[in-house]
Amino acid sequence: MKRSTPVEREKQEPVIRDIIHDPLTDLIRQGARRIVFEALNAEIEDIVGMYRDRRMPDGSPSVVRNGYLPEREIMTGMGPIAVTVPRIRDRDRGKDGRITFSSSIVPPYVRKARDFESVIPWLYLRGVSTGNFQEALAALVGPQAAGLSPSTISRLKNVWYEEYKKWSSRSLAGKRYIYVWADGIYFGARMEDEKSCMLVLIGVTEDGRKELMGIMDGYRESSDSWSELLRDIKERGLEDDPMLAVGDGALGFWKALKNVWPTTKAQRCWKHKSLNVVDKLPKSEREKAYDMLQEIWMASEKKEAQKAFDKFLRTYRAKHPKATECLEKDRDALLAFYDFPAEHWQSIRTTNPIESTFSSVRLRTNTTRGCLSRNNILAMTYKLILSAGKRWRSINSPQRLKELIEGKKFRDGELYEDAA
Repeated sequence: MKRSTPVEREKQEPVIRDIIHDPLTDLIRQGARRIVFEALNAEIEDIVGMYRDRRMPDGSPSVVRNGYLPEREIMTGMGPIAVTVPRIRDRDRGKDGRITFSSSIVPPYVRKARDFESVIPWLYLRGVSTGNFQEALAALVGPQAAGLSPSTISRLKNVWYEEYKKWSSRSLAGKRYIYVWADGIYFGARMEDEKSCMLVLIGVTEDGRKELMGIMDGYRESSDSWSELLRDIKERGLEDDPMLAVGDGALGFWKALKNVWPTTKAQRCWKHKSLNVVDKLPKSEREKAYDMLQEIWMASEKKEAQKAFDKFLRTYRAKHPKATECLEKDRDALLAFYDFPAEHWQSIRTTNPIESTFSSVRLRTNTTRGCLSRNNILAMTYKLILSAGKRWRSINSPQRLKELIEGKKFRDGELYEDAA
């Protein structure tokens, strides 16, 4: 059996990790009750709106919301889910009798979902990205869900976008991010503007927690689009530039970084750079080259890394100049991590801390059919990354961040005090 090369394994691992650690599965387990609650409230608001012209003699509405029915549990593939169904009251019997309401989502007396574990991804993805929301609900309660009106579906889809808008305008005064990872997410699903992508920033706070900083749609990964996102974050109160930004080869981001956060150091992702370099070599030489590249960024001291760097250039420059040029042009940015605590190297040498999250977002949106609107894709990306964020680990040895903030210097990952 042929053994896969490290390069091939690098390309395969994100998919494997995504299957094992799927943030959408976390969303299913953690957010089922809230999603159903939002769907039920969207449904009841649609009913109340339908009869808003029905009035009492004093001019007040006849059909009004009237609290909730007693909470009950519905057995699902994830275990019992507590559900509270809203109710209405019609204060005027009228010639046609009082208006009554029976939820199509959770009908009376239903105690067991038909396929609840599969319906939550549908509620989330199909409900946000397409008009096939009835198809999702049919998995929960059967074909009667098809009677839900388009306005009910729109109300529910708008909930997530409104959450995104509120989050994206929040104040960042008093916040500080030490490290930042940046990446652009392109989707297999068709968007209104096929040249758009989602620009995402994830940062490490002073106490070592990873946190979603910003999401914005942009024209590919242009410097103008990245600058808009960085400026927006700065204008909302972020006073201090991050100390280090980690990203791939998107030139637009690095240009924007210099303009908006000029004191932030750049760290190029070794994972992306290694794949880019070995792709310029014959297949027969890729595994050896990959091992040589690993010797560079796994060196315990910068001096050793420089020697390994030069060795790679000497080995391949004559026969494969494109590969060595690809590596050499980013030498300083590839070795920037040596000036930061060694405990953090695992996190800041690559964009791995966010790659598994992004691969999950891509996987889910790539299965979505039809054209995605700007609002829907923003809301979907926001919710999926927030869900993944519940599983993010804090950075190792967060106390080291305080030393960086105090202006202390590090050399080869160790605290360095100039004898002078």
